[in-house]
Amino acid sequence: MSTTTVPGYTYGTDAVARSPLSDEEFEQLKKTVLLGDDDIRYLKMSRDVLGDQVEAVLDVWYGFVGSSPHLLRYFAERETGEPIGEYLERVRARFGRWILDTASADYDRAWLDYQHEIGLRHHRTKKNQTDGVNAVENIGLRYLIGLIYPITATLRPFLERRGHSREEVDAMQDAWRKSVILQVALWSQPYARDGDY
Repeated sequence: MSTTTVPGYTYGTDAVARSPLSDEEFEQLKKTVLLGDDDIRYLKMSRDVLGDQVEAVLDVWYGFVGSSPHLLRYFAERETGEPIGEYLERVRARFGRWILDTASADYDRAWLDYQHEIGLRHHRTKKNQTDGVNAVENIGLRYLIGLIYPITATLRPFLERRGHSREEVDAMQDAWRKSVILQVALWSQPYARDGDY
């Protein structure tokens, strides 16, 4: 999946808003979620495991969202409530890139900035702008936080499919959990009042 084939995927470009976190604050947040060198190694291991399973993972995640009207509404036309197919497809492609980016575990400034951009795109600050749609204008922060569990729990069957030991699978899943919590903490910034983040 190349960046040129994923509409709206602007990782590492000037089109991305700069994260307000300093490098030191980012390091402190990584320490807070206990994300260390072993986790980076296991995330990178998971990239090899998940690389050719991205579409299957997305099928599970989209099945969950599609069967949950309270979540699907964020991808629907605001007036009619009808899901916007092209919007769902474009977000799915970016979600696929997100899986690979998460598993690549390249936590540099470009990655940090893109996490801030993702947060803005879930918040009314930039929601709908990337794809020019008229969907609900803001995704509730409670759903970003609430989706940590289904996103990380449903990965396990995919992580188990390459013959790794139970300990390695546990370590990959734990690394994913830490990374997703870290990312949701970063995505939460636009939802906080000035001085509260």
